[in-house]
Amino acid sequence: QVQLVESGGGLVQAGGSLTLSCAATGRTFSMYAMGWFRQAPGKERDFVAGISRSAITTRYAESVKGRFTISRDNAKNLVYLRMNSLKPEDTAAYYCAARSGAVLEVLEDQNEYQYWGRGAQVTVSS
Repeated sequence: QVQLVESGGGLVQAGGSLTLSCAATGRTFSMYAMGWFRQAPGKERDFVAGISRSAITTRYAESVKGRFTISRDNAKNLVYLRMNSLKPEDTAAYYCAARSGAVLEVLEDQNEYQYWGRGAQVTVSS
């Protein structure tokens, strides 16, 4: 089992930046590809960014490309989501997720992820 805990959410003005962190405990962190998803009120949960076990492969939703950066530190069991140029439409609960998989693989389908954090709220004011 893997336990995931997100931190770093909060309130920020449009154009500002935030960095979310996700701390993992349990089995070997480097065995898991990691993803960030978000869910706005009344909407479905959507893929935001993903990173492979090796950190060689990353993938982003079109809506965040060029603004968000996902990274990981396997030595510290941490994955990050750096969010720049935030927009009000980025307001959502952000979830960290983990899945076992091939070394270079990153998947966008939330159903492929076995473990989830409880989420961190990000609110962007206009």
